[in-house]
Amino acid sequence: MVSEHSAQVLVASNRGPVSYALREDGTLDSKRGGGGLVSGLSAVDDKLWVCAALGDGDREAVRRGVSEPGVRMLDIDAGVHADAYNGIANSVLWFVHHMIYQTPLEPAFDAEFRRQWASYEAYNRAFAQALAEEAGEGAAVLVQDYHLSLVPGLLRELRPDLRIGHFSHTPWAPVDYFRLLPDDIGEQLLKGILGADRAAFLTRRWADAFIGCCTEILGGTGHTRIGVHGLGADADFLRRRSREADVDERMEVLREQVGADRRTIVRVDRTELSKNIVRGLHAYRALLEERPEWRERVVHIAFAYPSRQDLAVYRDYTAEVQRVADTINADFGTEGWTPVLLQVDDDFARSLAAYRLADVALVNPIRDGMNLVAKEVPVVSDHGCALVLSREAGAYEELGEDAIVVNPYDVSATATALHEALTMDRDERGARSKRLATAATALPPQQWFLDQLDALRG
Repeated sequence: MVSEHSAQVLVASNRGPVSYALREDGTLDSKRGGGGLVSGLSAVDDKLWVCAALGDGDREAVRRGVSEPGVRMLDIDAGVHADAYNGIANSVLWFVHHMIYQTPLEPAFDAEFRRQWASYEAYNRAFAQALAEEAGEGAAVLVQDYHLSLVPGLLRELRPDLRIGHFSHTPWAPVDYFRLLPDDIGEQLLKGILGADRAAFLTRRWADAFIGCCTEILGGTGHTRIGVHGLGADADFLRRRSREADVDERMEVLREQVGADRRTIVRVDRTELSKNIVRGLHAYRALLEERPEWRERVVHIAFAYPSRQDLAVYRDYTAEVQRVADTINADFGTEGWTPVLLQVDDDFARSLAAYRLADVALVNPIRDGMNLVAKEVPVVSDHGCALVLSREAGAYEELGEDAIVVNPYDVSATATALHEALTMDRDERGARSKRLATAATALPPQQWFLDQLDALRG
């Protein structure tokens, strides 16, 4: 049944633009989210955002009827959400698309996987039903990411009048790796996305991989159009925010911790398995071992913010990041020099301060849909920075020409790249940094979203 308040532009994503926390006195605190999607959607006034209640505070808000205008939060059973989000989306689909399984041991698609897959189906069905209820006649619906791969097909059955788009924020696995999935599950995922009028990706490489899977497994993409929209950095916001007082304060602290006349290698990441933080630390260690002239002359500012800590493999990875950093500091540190400044508590102002101080930005993911850090640092850097960039990041397609490009598995070559970046001529570094910033901001979030909407309606 269509709602009386039918929306003409709808967005569906696991995480919404607002979250709620339950205080001890029973009141609810709301907090606005950030990121490219939130920024992009600000370009459209008349829209409805359908998202999941992610925690107890969110679920209590739904039960009390507390919400923000333009947001519908779904109180999906907590067990169903946990199975769909952690069991399937983050522990299977993320692993496939980022190609990070240790295949001698995993995956093993057994009865427990099938039980969790049923929850993933139920979770997607709840979104499809809510969108069908809320969408006006002929409305445009933009479904976001791997959490909701089945929604376009399910929604198409309920509301064939709608214009449906799906956007993948991750890489897409090549067909040989995608076929790790059980055959029927792989087909179901592809057909789910092909329920959309248009399926879009961050880079041509990921779009071609999707087309390859559809061609090999289904015989083609049917009537679904394929698009590419390379999400860029929000230059105006970043430049304004990075000049605020709290960022200046954190810069002073960082300068003191780094020490006078020292160079900086900066990385800012979540401790997510695909980000390759441990190999980055090993490359820095190799730099200090093989190029002793850098000892006491460079500091690696490594902000590694814990991610998905409800999964054991992520907790173990975060612990390994800490262990390797501690070992480097123990082996090389001196009374006046700490080689690695590792911080694991999330602080956006401090991240921007590090961006401004960066002589070198290290972005070496195993595989990444885009990687906005690679785009943000050149925009914010005070004096221009050299970018050491993995060829497996989506950002490589746009930034590769002016970055120092590395194979993310090659620790020795990454150490060499860090040395090259640190010794780059100041003028060349500045010129490259300007070109990187221009490329990085070519499609800012609001235009990125409007381009998709226009293409879907066209």
